[in-house]
Amino acid sequence: MEPRLIRLVAVGDNVVDRYPDLGVMYPGGNAVNVAVHARRTGAESGYLGAVGTDEAGRVVRDALAAEGVDLSLLRTVDGPNAFATVRLVVGERKFTGGREGVSRFRLSPEDLVRLAAADIVHTGECSFLEGQLDQLAAHTRRLSFDFSERPWDYVEEHARHAGIAILSSPSGSRDEALALARRVRALGPATVAVTLGAHGAVLVSLEGSRDVVAWGAAEPVAVVDTLGAGDAFIARLLVGLARGEDLPALAVAATAYASHACTSYGAFGHEAPLSSTKETS
Repeated sequence: MEPRLIRLVAVGDNVVDRYPDLGVMYPGGNAVNVAVHARRTGAESGYLGAVGTDEAGRVVRDALAAEGVDLSLLRTVDGPNAFATVRLVVGERKFTGGREGVSRFRLSPEDLVRLAAADIVHTGECSFLEGQLDQLAAHTRRLSFDFSERPWDYVEEHARHAGIAILSSPSGSRDEALALARRVRALGPATVAVTLGAHGAVLVSLEGSRDVVAWGAAEPVAVVDTLGAGDAFIARLLVGLARGEDLPALAVAATAYASHACTSYGAFGHEAPLSSTKETS
């Protein structure tokens, strides 16, 4: 029997990531990256967000369409698209500036009704939707939230709304990541992942009446650009959780998928010339 097709909708931020040293830009943003990688890993996926009417907005919209992401919830807003400026230091991405453009929006009652049909809805700390997380949680079967490296008071305030919480601790140890994951689990999310960059990721998930712990080591690859690796991990994790995959195997699969996302520029490709925009830094 063929496995049931998973439906994931990513809600929130999008940008073009500008690489002035390379003279190119790539579509990106946590929600966009998760939507694309979920589609690449076999899920149906959609994106709900706002793109601008400039060339950068077209780059994001066209890339999503080319990847087969459902755009029926996409807004096009008159004005400039969000962007981030990226510098690479030995393959490690460094953000050096940016603007949010037209990316802020509010979810409508119609949006919430549409989102209720998804298996998983994903958003995160870059999406400016904290004020509506209670509504998102009430209208979705399973809400995923990327806390990235936000401070503990932010995590403590918002984790109760999430069924799946993802955090980043690139300089932490495996033991520290496990302690953090358990601390966040105690706030309510059924599953918590803490990514450690090149050192892999820790998962803690409630199964029955007990917490199961899993660890995935990053695969050794020739790193070109780490941009979007964490979002690739999130997408593979979410699709695997929705499919009911074995947690230890899923930890390995998600970290491997994220590792291979580092072997090319941009979060998922679709390079465009930076000279087509007026601003290059």
